[in-house]
Amino acid sequence: MTRPVVAAFDLDGTLSKHDTLVPFLRRAVGARRVVASLARSAPLLLRARADRALRDAAKEALLVGTVAGRAEAELRAVGRAFAPTVALRDEVVAHLRRHQAAGHQTVIVSASPTLYVEALAARLGVDAVVSTELEVVGGLLTGRYVGRNCRADEKLRRLVEWLDDRDVELHAYGNRPDDDDMLGRADVAVAV
Repeated sequence: MTRPVVAAFDLDGTLSKHDTLVPFLRRAVGARRVVASLARSAPLLLRARADRALRDAAKEALLVGTVAGRAEAELRAVGRAFAPTVALRDEVVAHLRRHQAAGHQTVIVSASPTLYVEALAARLGVDAVVSTELEVVGGLLTGRYVGRNCRADEKLRRLVEWLDDRDVELHAYGNRPDDDDMLGRADVAVAV
């Protein structure tokens, strides 16, 4: 008996041609606010290149500086408008479509915020999303993570949690060292 297949796709640089966070933030809060937040977190960003904790803190600082105090519902609406503008890699979308046509379950596993990853997944007909969750208090975003940023080992941990001990044949698609843990766990790994 064959195991069911799950195909897990990274978003930024794998399904999409480019990073999606900054373009989403520009659309959500305007370029001026994004640039101001980047400028405030520049010292942290410069030190963050090789240090995971600093990289995650720099991203969280950017999110706090841009989306804190904004209504979750408003930014989800922005995400729905943003999703159709994301430039996708045709060759990777073709892999996704082959999995879907074969009846395989598909999931996007991303460090990008669920706020817009869910809208992109809906656009693509993807079954599930495992991504970075942002804290919401009283309907307003704080910009802080719920748990950890969904990248590297956290990406794999959350994917395994989502799989919930199901015995599946895992196909994984990724493009960066942050995807290596997920690719290493896969039965079929595709480096994009």
